[in-house]
Amino acid sequence: MSRLGMHDVIVVGAGMVGAALALALARAGFDVAVIEPRAPKPWNAQDEIDLRVVALAPSSVDLFGRLDVWKQIAAARASAYRRMRVWDALAPGDLNFDAAEEGHAALGYIVENRLIQHTLWQALQREPRITMHSPGTVAATDATPDKRSLTLDDGSIAAAKLVIAADGADSALRGMAGIATSDRDYGQRAIVAHVATERAHDATAWQRFLPGATLAFLPLADGRSSIVWSVPDAESQRLLALDDATFCAELGAAFDFRLGRITATTPRASFPLRMKLAERYLAPRFALIGDAAHAVHPLAGQGVNLGLRDVDELCSTLTDARDTKRDFAAESVLRRYERRRRSDNVLSAHSFDAINRVFGSEAMPLAALRGAGMAVVDNIAPLKRAFARHAAGR
Repeated sequence: MSRLGMHDVIVVGAGMVGAALALALARAGFDVAVIEPRAPKPWNAQDEIDLRVVALAPSSVDLFGRLDVWKQIAAARASAYRRMRVWDALAPGDLNFDAAEEGHAALGYIVENRLIQHTLWQALQREPRITMHSPGTVAATDATPDKRSLTLDDGSIAAAKLVIAADGADSALRGMAGIATSDRDYGQRAIVAHVATERAHDATAWQRFLPGATLAFLPLADGRSSIVWSVPDAESQRLLALDDATFCAELGAAFDFRLGRITATTPRASFPLRMKLAERYLAPRFALIGDAAHAVHPLAGQGVNLGLRDVDELCSTLTDARDTKRDFAAESVLRRYERRRRSDNVLSAHSFDAINRVFGSEAMPLAALRGAGMAVVDNIAPLKRAFARHAAGR
């Protein structure tokens, strides 16, 4: 049995959130180890654009800027969206956001998941304060008053003052720490593809609410749009089985032909929609972050942004404690992180859930109320600005 050493922090999981946290802590002077089962697939500019994209809020872009990775991401392939249009299939009126109204260049950026993961992975490997254990999978964990140990599947042992689980919505480490979750299966799948349209997307993100479904068009750097079409499970099977021409015709109708006809599509993929919220974020010498703490409905595109806000808060909490000579892994210190982030994450998750329920209803009185509500928000500048600032992470 080999021992991999003692660290300040071990981050388990090097997806976007885990890698960003490890990098932020190392840059703040912590000795960090990262355990990850597999390296991300390399990103190449000649490859087709990854079907999984994320809408990065300005708060996330700011964090990546501080980590010195945003310039590389933006130079590789990122698409700014400057406007957002939201409308309801059963009610009149649109809700419109424009970055220019706030004096900003963009509301956010559409970026491929794989590009972000690839860029962060390269930064992790260059960082002298980070020790990488990949491939590596945690098989067991136990804690003493001053450290937490992890036994890996090859029998080796790593230990740290604090272990952070960033291993996703189905976090095995969360289960090992005895933290339960409350779950909601939406009975829906999100269909994703990249499509070409008759008219240019005009750097605009679009979202339409349909009975029992939502449809988003996100602008890509090559002029196409990335779609996320959330529909009931049975409907997803039907749509995935359609030939390309029929799928494009149905997609255009669902989108109200806002960009004209859909002229081409990539192969489609889909993933199930669910909400999973950890009942607590802490255990002795242990904390949850990102999807391991909260997996939310994708309709607002905020899942990764919530996780990156976790990164900001946790890094700040640990750094402040260390700089004032306190035990940064003590429960009394970590409570600050849990209190601030769990309240925001739970509120956001249930807000997305409520929006999905309300806008998915076919009841005409409710549809009329939705339309009136969007009109009110769109015409009251301070209210609309508050919505925009929250989505931006400001």
